[in-house]
Amino acid sequence: MEQFTIKVLKIISSIPSGKVMTYGQIAWVAGKPKGARQVARILHSMSEKYNLPWHRVVNSKGTISLKGSACQLQRNLLEAEGVVFSTQATIDLTQYAYQGDLGC
Repeated sequence: MEQFTIKVLKIISSIPSGKVMTYGQIAWVAGKPKGARQVARILHSMSEKYNLPWHRVVNSKGTISLKGSACQLQRNLLEAEGVVFSTQATIDLTQYAYQGDLGC
């Protein structure tokens, strides 16, 4: 497995309940600042296998990128953890973005 992929899995696994990270933020911390799309592919293909908290990853606007029922499921999971959405369906990243020790 590629080193970047290992770091991404570790970072996503470390996001605590009630916090989120963006695809770009994860890519940057993992050492590939322009790797947001690669983070999305890793998340999509490995979430189930590695039991990742996939719902804690959002886009750079603080919104959910998924559509339809998957979007609603992600929102429900985040709200159950205490994340609050604005009336425009965005998350305040200054309040909910995880900035803790990622150990990478």
